[in-house]
Amino acid sequence: MKKIHLLLLKSFIRPFLVTFVIVMFVLLMLFLWKYIDDLIGKGFEWYVIAELMLYASATNVQMALPLSVLLSSIMTYGSLGENYELVAIKSAGISLTRAMYPMLVTVLILGIGAFFFSDYMLPKANLKYYSLLWDAREQKSANFLPEGVFSSSFPDYTIRVEKKDEDGQTLHGLTIYYKGSNFGDQPFVMKAKNGRMVRSNDNKYLVIYLEDGIRYEEAPGTGAFNPHPRQTFTRYRFKFTQQKLKLEGLGFKRTDEKLFSSAFQMMSRRLLLDTISKIDHVIDSGRRVNFAQASAYIKYFNMPKKPTDSTLKIEKYNQGVMSFGNNSQEGGYIQNALGEARSVLDLMKSRADRYKEASYSVHSAAVEYQKKFTLSAACLVLFLIGAPLGAIIRKGGLGLPVVVSVVFFLIYHIISTIGEKAVKAGDASPLVGMWIAIAILTPIGLFLSYKAANDSVIFDADLYKRLLNNSVGRVLSAFKSKVNLAGKSVE
Repeated sequence: MKKIHLLLLKSFIRPFLVTFVIVMFVLLMLFLWKYIDDLIGKGFEWYVIAELMLYASATNVQMALPLSVLLSSIMTYGSLGENYELVAIKSAGISLTRAMYPMLVTVLILGIGAFFFSDYMLPKANLKYYSLLWDAREQKSANFLPEGVFSSSFPDYTIRVEKKDEDGQTLHGLTIYYKGSNFGDQPFVMKAKNGRMVRSNDNKYLVIYLEDGIRYEEAPGTGAFNPHPRQTFTRYRFKFTQQKLKLEGLGFKRTDEKLFSSAFQMMSRRLLLDTISKIDHVIDSGRRVNFAQASAYIKYFNMPKKPTDSTLKIEKYNQGVMSFGNNSQEGGYIQNALGEARSVLDLMKSRADRYKEASYSVHSAAVEYQKKFTLSAACLVLFLIGAPLGAIIRKGGLGLPVVVSVVFFLIYHIISTIGEKAVKAGDASPLVGMWIAIAILTPIGLFLSYKAANDSVIFDADLYKRLLNNSVGRVLSAFKSKVNLAGKSVE
């Protein structure tokens, strides 16, 4: 490998790593902004949030990787052009196409790695991510005792706290209503001026330490022969007591991941192919069943085995069913036909809904299958756009390259999203819908590569200013000549 190739590789790898980390950080911030309400205030341990962010980072690779390739390639060749290093490379007899070879090989290797990542690692990461996110969103809030609200988070208890300190554990003005249980416990009401709540060491109980309070309790009387015994009312004060509340159903529990494994995002390429073939088989068998069930309702008329009237003319059969009866019989024919049509409609409506659902499943599985390949192709195509753009723009850093790369990436992302929705709706085939963005951007990349190899100035602002001035000057001169001719004709 030549030294010039090592120079280009070093110039590309450093900005690629930096931009990849930046893009991943931005996407993680978007993830936190989207689900901040589902994560805050639920008492998660730090490692649960860290695990969720790790899986979210793995799922964001399919968006961060193409954008990082595009941005880093523009920055690399823009910096080389700005420092006149591309001029030195060309003066040494090395064309821009040859200078792109080592980076092109690197992007190809990166694309192959992206394919294996999307086929083997991404389904497992999606399974972990979506199952953990589901459990996090279903988790109840850890703020069991909000201020000024009668909380019913604990079974058989209703608790109200007037005020809480900043630490979230010191309580003031507590009121506890206990409704009683099926084991003979009597309901009671407890009031306390101050309190403090802590979790037990095994995280199974919430212990509330109460200070300076009073407890009210009612119990049935002891009159054995009185059918309406008086109840016993008990009231006693306390300086210090505690109340243990069970945290069953309030702690963080994980759902079995097998319940999420049937989603297409959690499947590998081979499993997607097997799923598509099974659903296609179900659709084909459903079509045959539809024909068999609908054909039983199709009856034009019933004919006797032997004609009863020998004078019946053969031409009457060609006039339709209505020609065989009088006016009263014709109404019966119409009612029978309407009943048969309603039966067929009711039968086919439910089966049509099943067919739509199965078709949507096939299209969704095909979309996920094609995504295994489009990620690698997107890296290559965006590199073919970014490298010549950097050589033409000749600007490094995070200024103009960021703007240009974001524009092209948005074009790619919007076209891909439209194609994906068209495939799921059944308006386009999976091959066309998922590869249309690649098919549109590839000629653009080849055109930019050709222009960059020929030292094109398509992004030179001075060139467009000169063209604009020349065109405006020609229009003005033509207008003046017409005015002069009009003046002469008037004279």
